[in-house]
Amino acid sequence: HPRIFDPPTPAAAAMDQVAAWLESPSVTLLHESASHWPTLMGLVTSGKVSGPQVHDARIAVLCLDHGVSELWTADRDFNRFPRLSVRNPLVA
Repeated sequence: HPRIFDPPTPAAAAMDQVAAWLESPSVTLLHESASHWPTLMGLVTSGKVSGPQVHDARIAVLCLDHGVSELWTADRDFNRFPRLSVRNPLVA
């Protein structure tokens, strides 16, 4: 994104980096499980989520379904999901 990276990283370079990460034997890709939809419905309802925050809820559900013990993010919107432990790695 040009507001974050100056100059912006070319898409090909970004894709090469992701491909390198995926080669790591410790990488596990998270995917929607059988309980994804009911859990998502619960988070959206209890968190009073709407609009673009639905995508945050989807990420939170993926974490919960796969036993992620703590999500590291600087995005404070994730605090609306109390079932998910959230830590901002930029704050001591």
